[in-house]
Amino acid sequence: FSYNLFQFCGHTWILANTVARFLMFGQALADTFYSVGFVMSLCQLLSILELFHIADGIEKARLLPRFIQVMEKNLLLIMIIMLEELQSKPVVCVQLFFWNVLDLLYPHELLCVMDTPSSTMLWTRYTLWIPLYILTVIVE
Repeated sequence: FSYNLFQFCGHTWILANTVARFLMFGQALADTFYSVGFVMSLCQLLSILELFHIADGIEKARLLPRFIQVMEKNLLLIMIIMLEELQSKPVVCVQLFFWNVLDLLYPHELLCVMDTPSSTMLWTRYTLWIPLYILTVIVE
């Protein structure tokens, strides 16, 4: 419960901050990573716990696809952190936006843990996931 709540709050904050910066500053997205990078790094570091949740049977998912997704995101985030000239590129802001929209699956996971799953949230999650995942792969 706590893990899903923390991830939901973290990704919602990052998404809101990214959208607000885009709407308020337009093309001045150079410092978006500087403002959300720490929280994004923390959320991604904690996402490794999902692999343990799957391995322990706490979460019902397939381990290999989730392992690939988590490690891919972590490697890309490490590259963004290491290459400072990349942090100011608009593509990083777009990537953060897509990642955090995709990671808004945590409200659904939170409701499932509380034994009150929402079919509307489930439908929205998978309906958004298909085109957004394709766009995310293209941006990566």
